[in-house]
Amino acid sequence: MRVAVTGTPGTGKTTAVERLAAAGDLDESMSVVHLNDVIDRESLTTGYDEERESAIVDFEAVSEWLAGRENVVFESHLAHHFDADRVVVCRCHPETLEERLAQRDKQAESRAENAESEALDVVLTEAVETHGTDRVYEIATTDLSPEAVAREITAVVDGRREPSAGTVSYTEYL
Repeated sequence: MRVAVTGTPGTGKTTAVERLAAAGDLDESMSVVHLNDVIDRESLTTGYDEERESAIVDFEAVSEWLAGRENVVFESHLAHHFDADRVVVCRCHPETLEERLAQRDKQAESRAENAESEALDVVLTEAVETHGTDRVYEIATTDLSPEAVAREITAVVDGRREPSAGTVSYTEYL
């Protein structure tokens, strides 16, 4: 079983997956991978985007790194681009998302771009296009604690939650 946990930066996916790993709620055969750490550590990039101030990920190299790995929950804002049995999309109200990114000292332009992406369902749309609605699970994280989000992810992993693509909307933000 491969479970991707994805979402716009600031939606709470990394924190929730850290809580998931610490809580020990996953079957002991499951491992947790922070894909961005792997990308950095293994230098799975093709260059640097000066405008966005971020590395350009080598998707083929990441796919090769993931190949053959089973019983894994892997997390990143890019996780939905890779083969998975289930895809969790963490969602957060764009205003809250902007606040969270401001606390991380992200530039105003980056905060606005991410908030707009969240309102427009960019990650969700990509996840559904790649994996289909029957493998995508949305979690509205805005008002949930990281522990509660971790429990929702565990429910997805354990098969106790139904797919739910298209259940969260922040279009009023636009």
